[in-house]
Amino acid sequence: MGKLNQIDKAAESKGSLLVTIWQFVKFIVVSLLAMIVQFVLLNTLNLIPAIKDLYTQDFAWWVFVYPATVGGLGYFIVSNVANIIAQIVAFFVNKEKTFNSGANVAVALPIYIVFTIGLIFFSAWLNPTLKEVFVGWNLDEVAAKNIATMICSAVQFFLYFPVDKILFHKKKEEAAK
Repeated sequence: MGKLNQIDKAAESKGSLLVTIWQFVKFIVVSLLAMIVQFVLLNTLNLIPAIKDLYTQDFAWWVFVYPATVGGLGYFIVSNVANIIAQIVAFFVNKEKTFNSGANVAVALPIYIVFTIGLIFFSAWLNPTLKEVFVGWNLDEVAAKNIATMICSAVQFFLYFPVDKILFHKKKEEAAK
């Protein structure tokens, strides 16, 4: 990681705009890592027989409507577990590598969790809605599921960067003092 630290220091010497651009580039890479984690889980968790059986059960709670035609309770579980695990990975990697932050995890993590729960609720509503639209357009169910997840991931991506930038503002050196 010495090379990454050298690039971080070079960006810092050029000013805050370049630091932000460099952080955004690193954020993109971390987001891609989180998206890979999410897609692997999204496409493998449904292979577990107990979860696979839940794809035929309608699920409706509050604003979340997952009819069996879009995967029912099984899809609700799989898509949200995949999203939660991806966000946990993104939190720690972004804190340590993207922002080199010394922010107190005991303070930052609860704020991040509340924000993440809000985004996951939004995605949990939007994802099956989009999937149902795409299936209605005669898209393959797997393609519809993955495209809906990509759209939700993109929304989350553009909302997480400014929040993380604020949440992880304290550098490791500042925290050590």
